[in-house]
Amino acid sequence: MDKKGTVLSGMRPTGALHLGNYFGALENWIRLQDKYNCYFFVADYHALTTGYENTDDYKDNITNLLVDWLAAGLDPEKCTFFVQSCIKEHAELHLLFSMNLPLSWLYRCPTYKDQLTQLKDKNIATYGFLGYPCLMATDILMYKADFVPVGEDQLPHLEITREIARRFNYLYKSEVFPEPQPLLTKAKVLPGLDGRKMSKSYNNTIALSDSPDVVRKKIMSMVTDPARIHKTDPGHPEVCSVFSYHKLFSEDQVAEIEHDCRNGKIGCVACKKKLADNIAELLTPIYERRQQWLKRTDDIKDIIIEGNKKARMKAEETMAEVRRVMKIDWI
Repeated sequence: MDKKGTVLSGMRPTGALHLGNYFGALENWIRLQDKYNCYFFVADYHALTTGYENTDDYKDNITNLLVDWLAAGLDPEKCTFFVQSCIKEHAELHLLFSMNLPLSWLYRCPTYKDQLTQLKDKNIATYGFLGYPCLMATDILMYKADFVPVGEDQLPHLEITREIARRFNYLYKSEVFPEPQPLLTKAKVLPGLDGRKMSKSYNNTIALSDSPDVVRKKIMSMVTDPARIHKTDPGHPEVCSVFSYHKLFSEDQVAEIEHDCRNGKIGCVACKKKLADNIAELLTPIYERRQQWLKRTDDIKDIIIEGNKKARMKAEETMAEVRRVMKIDWI
């Protein structure tokens, strides 16, 4: 099967992947690896933009992220895995882009001020955090990606990358960098166990590394319709987190579940048990594969060494071209 172009995307190694990560990105990556030449990278430099003060779990988080990818179904025979910091050309290209990048472009980034407010307990008034879009552009343009899988809310971030490519090509009278196109994806959004956004910081996630028993206990602890006291009380599924999960995991039963809930024919406990059974169909095989990969750390290292080698070859090729058009290849 001929593949259609190059796709690049990455994840920060900041802790265990959860169902939100799976349906927000990973599920889509697994489909894309069959259609495109995919580079999927561990964005460890990006993790430092907000977590530079504590790197104690850095290496373990990288290993666990790779284990999650492999257990979920990413295949290193079909796509390229690499660790961002292992490809030193990323640091060089980021530096060169930063030399001509207007500060106004960074300050207007939609999430910059919002993140400063949300993460006000962290000292992230740093160049690294402000320059995040420049590093993101480096990752994408280094491999001359044709497409970047994004949701509509991420389009402004990708546009900065396109502007950086246009500016570089204009300044140095070249066509080194293509303008990557969005590969729009409709992420399936899940709330956390408590009804808030699913987030590790809220401790309300279902992790891909959770055992089946832990998953069931978490499901049974989920917040349901607060107005429903007795099993026979009419329910309001539109305000119930459990029902929002049923819409994803119980598609062929969701109409029946909604009807029975609204008419007091199914209690919250039975509803949660049904959901736990359906979620187990997806997560138990992933968990079992994960346990096997944890015993194969040497194989994981080999996968990353090989992926880094492939990524580095492309990065070296790009940087040779960059230095040539910038006329800084005098050695």
